[in-house]
Amino acid sequence: MTTPTEERSAGETPSPNERQRELIEGTDGLYLVDAGAGTGKTFTVTRRYANVVAQPDVEPDDVLLITFTRNAATEMKDRIVAECDYDMRALNDAPIQTFHSLCHDILDQHGFHAPTYLGIDDAITGSTRILENEAIEEEYFREFVDRFGDDRDEYADLLRPLSDPTDLLELLNTLASKGIFPTADGWYRDGREALEGDFEAFKAAFDEANRPRNGGSKQSTLRSRLGRYGRNKCYLPDAPDRSDLRGEYGSKAVPEGVAERVFDEDRDGLIEFVHDVYFEYLEFALGRNYLNFSFLQLFAFVLCREDDDLREDLAFEYAMIDEFQDSSEIQFKLALLLSGTDNVCVVGDWKQSIYSFQYAAIENITEFESRLKRFADDLNDGTERVSFPLEPVTTIELDRNYRSTQSILDFSERALVTPGTSTESVDRESVLEDVVSLTANTDRHHSRIEAVQHADEHEAILTKIQEIVGNDEYAVDADGELRPPTYGDIAVLTRTRDFGRELLSTAEAYEFPMAYEGGIELFRTDQAKLLLAWLRILEDDADADRGWAVVLERAGYTLDEIESVLDRDASPDEMAAFRAKLAALETHAAVARSVFDRYGYDGATADIVLTTIQSVHSATTTTTRGDLIRHIERGIEDGATEDVRAAAGDDSVTVQTIHSVKGLEYPIVILGNMNSGTFPPDGGTEGTIAYSETTGLRQRKCYADAHGVPHVYDNWRTDVLRKCRPTDHDEERRLLYVAMTRAEDHLLFAGGDEPNTFLEELPVEVASVEPAVSAVDVDEERHTRLEADVPDPAGPEGYSPHSLMDDSVFEDGPSGRGTEFGSRVHAFAEDYAHDKDVTPASADEEHVEAFLDGLSGELRVEERAYLPLAVDGERVTLSGVIDLVHVTDDAVEIVDFKTDRSRHAESEYRIQLSVYYHVLREWFSDRPVAASLFYTDADARVPIDPLSKAKLVAIAERRS
Repeated sequence: MTTPTEERSAGETPSPNERQRELIEGTDGLYLVDAGAGTGKTFTVTRRYANVVAQPDVEPDDVLLITFTRNAATEMKDRIVAECDYDMRALNDAPIQTFHSLCHDILDQHGFHAPTYLGIDDAITGSTRILENEAIEEEYFREFVDRFGDDRDEYADLLRPLSDPTDLLELLNTLASKGIFPTADGWYRDGREALEGDFEAFKAAFDEANRPRNGGSKQSTLRSRLGRYGRNKCYLPDAPDRSDLRGEYGSKAVPEGVAERVFDEDRDGLIEFVHDVYFEYLEFALGRNYLNFSFLQLFAFVLCREDDDLREDLAFEYAMIDEFQDSSEIQFKLALLLSGTDNVCVVGDWKQSIYSFQYAAIENITEFESRLKRFADDLNDGTERVSFPLEPVTTIELDRNYRSTQSILDFSERALVTPGTSTESVDRESVLEDVVSLTANTDRHHSRIEAVQHADEHEAILTKIQEIVGNDEYAVDADGELRPPTYGDIAVLTRTRDFGRELLSTAEAYEFPMAYEGGIELFRTDQAKLLLAWLRILEDDADADRGWAVVLERAGYTLDEIESVLDRDASPDEMAAFRAKLAALETHAAVARSVFDRYGYDGATADIVLTTIQSVHSATTTTTRGDLIRHIERGIEDGATEDVRAAAGDDSVTVQTIHSVKGLEYPIVILGNMNSGTFPPDGGTEGTIAYSETTGLRQRKCYADAHGVPHVYDNWRTDVLRKCRPTDHDEERRLLYVAMTRAEDHLLFAGGDEPNTFLEELPVEVASVEPAVSAVDVDEERHTRLEADVPDPAGPEGYSPHSLMDDSVFEDGPSGRGTEFGSRVHAFAEDYAHDKDVTPASADEEHVEAFLDGLSGELRVEERAYLPLAVDGERVTLSGVIDLVHVTDDAVEIVDFKTDRSRHAESEYRIQLSVYYHVLREWFSDRPVAASLFYTDADARVPIDPLSKAKLVAIAERRS
């Protein structure tokens, strides 16, 4: 198998070419580097770094080198060590890192008071967690929105149209990436103005879309699009008719006045709503002791902008930013704040900008000089913060490609001007004018560029792979010699994860050597779906039959047999017994582990599903079985992903998404899934409330009572504004370009019965392939299962007290009554402590009622607790929820309610309460703190002797 490498040129160019040398030796001044695919970017950047630190009076601490992944940062350090006099130990703490880790370091050391610049009365401490798991944050955010809605009745009508509250979270992250932040009494700097939009920019787009076509003989694109105005929509009564917007019959353009009419809208209430959600969520996150990546950058930026002394202290003499096309606006501005001189070098390739969904702004590199001046002017408002000269900017174009043949490079350029749909028009001359054409470093001309098609695309791809392997017509270059290809020389790249997973499933049926690398949609795996089925069965509600259908089908029952079983409500005895066993288990983790054990799921995917469930339970208020079911269902719907790596042996085909393959290369690339509706993808709707620089903050739907009946209406203005935008598949073309430029020797395409416009428009003949896959003899020692990785967190690692406990004790306990019963008792205790009108529904709840009635002090329920510790030399944070804190003038008591009918797990509960004990000792240093368990079944309170912090650390080290 040929191992993919990043920028293989580092190993193949013993000396730099002329343009690489210009950059390596040009250490001082402003540099914009266009580093095309395979041009030795990493090789050049690391040599330039070594040259910079070789200068007198320049140390690694003086040079900021930003990369966009942790792996890239590690590789940079390895390469630099080979080029300079510093060893890895000397570079270990050098600022060679990602933007996120840089921001974390700044806040970790200096950020305690950063929130106060926005008027937030909270602090960032060493125990503040960096929350990377999007699924967990979405659970947090749903909890926040529920509370926000309860507290802010005035915003009820704005919340009602939201089909998914997490759309608001996406909006907040977008605003943060643009440098738009709220303050306690308004917006930071000129943020309010940005939310209004830019009418002049919109008018330019409007005019372009409204220009009559064919020299004035054909109606404009905008007028044509408005022919569908109002279709399948329900507008408020004041919405104009279609004829009002399109103009008189026979006209070729929309009336000029329509532009102002659709742009002008009273959005004061909407902007105030977004402000309050934004600001209060920042307070909520800090109160829960976490920051997401967007907020991490937000506070680091504000701190560096406002604290002049700190900014000057942090400033670097040299700044180098790799993959600059992937940077956001706030990252560009942060880099300027941290640059103490004009020795700034940005390196990137606009043709490979494919991360707009992660807030990358391609304009940072395509409009570098104008943005440099505009951002510097903005930062210098009031005080000089960017003091170095902004010109001249030296542009260097790296155009020697050390990866692909010339025929592949020339063909790849066509991707940048190929229409994504049959109706899209691409300005070829304008695009190609900005393309720096690449020249291959090889004079070989052996590349084959082909395309295949069949309705059963998965088997067609496998068939084509078997034709390629060992075939001299597809020979690959190996150390200057051509050799027949192996399975390991081939990568199948796809636009969607679904296609890759389906291809892998087809390959497994033939024992075909294939492995998947990149993100998998965790909750769409067989393990997660089977767990969801049993959870639905346990819930015993309207969805229970859906669970039974999955379980019975998994057991081999036919559809008719499944229908008969469900009609008779007669599940097989063995399954009924297993259901009873699951119902008696006390924790969700124990249920999941039992399900996986029963079905023989002992691999990494099952482990990561289990880990995710435990993380969600410990980090959020997801406590009931119904909560967990809804979390998994949302994960399926949203396509929540986790990283996996393949360990499929030395000779296996690799399957990857295009997004995950950037920076890698393979001798033979097959670009699959070239199908209509998937590449480019169909549709894709904005959130109910969305933002763009041109049109500002807009609401797509609104709630009103216009006809005497409450209804969610469509916003006619937003619909028209969207029709003014050009059809733009530029990023999809860049994805296509990235995929094609991964190929070293041969490039192939594959499609199904409805090939996409890309495949139809590219100058390649599409051949029909009749699937004929033969079974493959696999060397078991060389072909293993997939393995999954949970990504390491940036910053203090977060644990729950439950993560230190041995879950096995809960599986073996006698007379368990299940998690649902425990959740009901805990919910009753919380409601009763809050003086809600609730009535005990069991003896356990009666005991809780009597117990709470006997307490005379202040009752605090569901209190969040965070305990920072040093474990194995790393800082970690233990976090959990305390059932009850009883506060009096003389003492504080921690009480944890347990519905167990025995005390077999008391030693593990002691760990949990010990964490809470040490947190409360910090909170109430002026009075004694005690901890106890209250067994609700026995109406018994048991005091707990807390473990020391040292013992908690020892347990964490043993069980981590």
